[in-house]
Amino acid sequence: MKITIIGSGYVGLVTGACLAEVGNHVLCLDVDARKIEILNSGGIPIHEPGLLEMVQRNRSAGRIAFTTDVEQGVAHGMVQFIAVGTPPDEDGSADLQYVTAAARNIGRHMTGFRVVVDKSTVPVGTADKVRAAIAAELAARGVEVPFTVVSNPEFLKEGVAVEDFMRPDRIVLGCADDAEGERGKQLMRALYAPFQRNHERMFFMDVRSAELTKYAANAMLATRISFMNELANLAERLGADIELVRQGIGSDPRIGYHFLYAGAGYGGSCFPKDVQALARISEDAGCPSRILSAVESVNDQQKHVLAAKIVKHYGEDLSGKKFALWGLAFKPNTDDMREAPARVLIRALLARGAAVTAHDPVAMDEARRVLALDMADHPDWLTRMHYAETPEAALKGAQALIIITEWKAFRSPDFDVIKGALTDPLIVDGRNLYDPQIVKAHGLRYLPIGRPGG
Repeated sequence: MKITIIGSGYVGLVTGACLAEVGNHVLCLDVDARKIEILNSGGIPIHEPGLLEMVQRNRSAGRIAFTTDVEQGVAHGMVQFIAVGTPPDEDGSADLQYVTAAARNIGRHMTGFRVVVDKSTVPVGTADKVRAAIAAELAARGVEVPFTVVSNPEFLKEGVAVEDFMRPDRIVLGCADDAEGERGKQLMRALYAPFQRNHERMFFMDVRSAELTKYAANAMLATRISFMNELANLAERLGADIELVRQGIGSDPRIGYHFLYAGAGYGGSCFPKDVQALARISEDAGCPSRILSAVESVNDQQKHVLAAKIVKHYGEDLSGKKFALWGLAFKPNTDDMREAPARVLIRALLARGAAVTAHDPVAMDEARRVLALDMADHPDWLTRMHYAETPEAALKGAQALIIITEWKAFRSPDFDVIKGALTDPLIVDGRNLYDPQIVKAHGLRYLPIGRPGG
């Protein structure tokens, strides 16, 4: 099948590469010429395990190509995936300008039946807007061309996105209840058949339910994270251990263990903006969500917890003190710095006069770019922000070690090396990576989240 992917970011590029992997002919379209140049030169503009090799393999086989030519993109695929960004607007709602621009381009150039698939995370009712934008362009051209709009939200986790696409736990498809919608449904069924050979994973529903499903899923997961963070803060006050609490409640099959880890708050491109967007959707519908407002508020506060622990230990004035920071990306296996808790922590430390030396296995270049923008109004802070090529190098001359991203490389460190390098043998652990008793046995003090320090 011929497929066009409009937008070559995380969602679009993973979708395109995985569809090419099973034999489709995919053309990825993007208005960002720099991004297309990287792709055409054999690279990829993001870090995602397994994606580079898949793109290179299918590019060599002639199953995936990249272009900035809109007309070529619309002409190529009977199925047109819209996978462009939907950043938060000033009021928290999703900004649909790129989605509607893609829809207009499809309507401007299509000459035959097209299945237009909303792959971007979009508010309920977006398919209607996409349909209207395409219809308006066709009317302006004075032509009648059949098409249908399908909602097919993505459920990809950064760091394991390729695995998630190739072995999905569900495929949600919202289709219109008319002749074109039925035709689109059958095409989507055929397109996704290779990904569900073991058992049925497709959930067909109306378009609006599919649009809401994506927001509901992310909001539920974000709620679990914020709830556990609140419990962790309570556990510290009560002298309880949040890790033992997690095991106790997670063993209940009605609850389960997923997303029950306390930490320094969630970040990334999905949870923060999707919680905000769903809260805005709820408000606009006349039933504001108090739960979502609380989830967002708790998460914002949680990003300040590590700085608060450090200030409690050392005092408000951190001038002359240096901290080693392990981790920068919002989660492991990605270089994504969007809404990363590390950004909040670093700003808090530098504002109090401290110096920071950070190490991250893959996010160093992106962190340099993002943090330079974050601190453009405080250029003196940047002189105290440093980067180390190894975790051990970051420790040199530091008062204490702070961990904020749970990379596997940080899970089994040499605690004796850490103690020997630090001027004050202290680990502040924002991800509860270690057994407090083991850390204590090596002569280190330990400040985790919601746990005794050993």
